Amino acid sequence: MSGARHIPVLLNEVIKVLGPKEGEFFIDGTFGAGGHSAAIKEKIGDSGKLLTIDWDKTGENFADLPKILKEKNLSKADGLILDLGFSSEQLSAGRGFSFHPPVGGDEPLLMTYNIKAKPVKEILKELSAEELAKIIRDYSQERFAKEIAKAIKAQENIKPVETTQELTNVIQKSVPKNYERGRIHPATRTFMALRIYANRELENLEEVLKNVENILKLGGRIAIISFHSLEDRLVKNYFRKYVKEGKMKILTKKPIIASREEIANNPRSRSAKLRAAQML
Repeated sequence: MSGARHIPVLLNEVIKVLGPKEGEFFIDGTFGAGGHSAAIKEKIGDSGKLLTIDWDKTGENFADLPKILKEKNLSKADGLILDLGFSSEQLSAGRGFSFHPPVGGDEPLLMTYNIKAKPVKEILKELSAEELAKIIRDYSQERFAKEIAKAIKAQENIKPVETTQELTNVIQKSVPKNYERGRIHPATRTFMALRIYANRELENLEEVLKNVENILKLGGRIAIISFHSLEDRLVKNYFRKYVKEGKMKILTKKPIIASREEIANNPRSRSAKLRAAQML
């Protein structure tokens, strides 16, 4: 994965639904490699304003947007984009996001976007087998969550699991040989569940959805790209709630997904779902 170029997902579709115009104020809450931001900047021009937030680089979290706007003395925005996927840059950052580390390498089991957050290797020490199984099952629908959690805790009693390779080995030994008939790597779901838990990804998303009225002005647009059914459900349910309250209009009748062509060029777009809405 190291050195892979980050391609912004559903870029044309995001620009179409957000419709950034000359002079508007936009927020990119998940700046990453800046692909969406660059396209927005082009549309809003020099008279527009763009606030970029990146948990990795600035330590700011989009969940704190109302506070950030206040601190920076900024008005509510005309538009907000959140791309909830993680980038190839993060995968190759040496923080243990991937069970396929760079050639010849193993990585410390951190899995956190923010270096100040508690790493997964510490979390594994603190959780009971039952708590760990629940996290793995709830956040990834892993069928062997109980077996994996028990194996991790058994290993922890012998020697703490501290690297990606150590965790991958434990997982592989605790699931059947023909796991998912080889369709996905046995560690895929567990790694995803632990990453979501360690970074409070669902809580952060819910925080921004709860506070959208304090972030966007009337007529403001929000576009969210999710890669996980739990995230997508959260977005869908909040949008529906605001529609019922007469505070929002849905701009995407159903979630927009990547074209075959985009998936061929950028495999990570395969599970992407874009939902957008406008404040009323």
